[in-house]
Amino acid sequence: MNQEDNALEKKTQFQGSQHFNVLLSLLRDRQGFLEEIRQEIRLQSKTNSLLVCSSIFFAIYGGIIGASHSWMQALTSTIKLPAFYLLSIMICFPTLFFFNVLFGSRSSLKQHFVVLLTAVSVISVLLFSFAPVTLFFLITTPDSYQFFKILNVLIFGITGAFGVKFLYDGMQLLSQENETGKGTRTTILRSWLLLYGFVGMQLGWFLRPFFGAPGTKFELFREVQGNFYLDIVKAVSEILGFR
Repeated sequence: MNQEDNALEKKTQFQGSQHFNVLLSLLRDRQGFLEEIRQEIRLQSKTNSLLVCSSIFFAIYGGIIGASHSWMQALTSTIKLPAFYLLSIMICFPTLFFFNVLFGSRSSLKQHFVVLLTAVSVISVLLFSFAPVTLFFLITTPDSYQFFKILNVLIFGITGAFGVKFLYDGMQLLSQENETGKGTRTTILRSWLLLYGFVGMQLGWFLRPFFGAPGTKFELFREVQGNFYLDIVKAVSEILGFR
């Protein structure tokens, strides 16, 4: 029985190391990684590894921001943040794929999906890299909820911008071998990125709270009212002392 347990543990460690190595290969050699996607090399392995690694990093960051309220909020945000990014992809992915196919793309469904996953994985890694900073301000400014919220909006914005740039470069690489309709597909991609941004903000507003204001009761989901933009204006006004 002990030998079986040891074998299972070694297998689990090997799989974890393998997943992380795939992510490292993406970070270290972006061009080579995208070229492998274009050539359809080990797409399933890449999909599995990127899903596992990005979900773990998102879960860690979600737990940190949720801890600004309570352990229950930390637990739910650990689940909700990975779900938020994956749901955003699933909602917008069909639009990108079918419009690209309509205007001449020969890339497969799986190729499109893995390129999207590379962008999401980059966002997850960058969020994870900000985790110590976020944790520092969580500990040192426990009574500055609005500041903490604005700080994280900025962090999400910065990491999202890098992810969008990564996605744009990846989709352009997929189009290199097929010039037919390439200009139209580029326009579609730019429009789709705007759509993805709006869907992401609305989905995030729908799934809130991720933070939870200190002193308020725990809520799994908050009643849908107002919008993301008005909430940010309110937070900035409070920080500046206008209300």
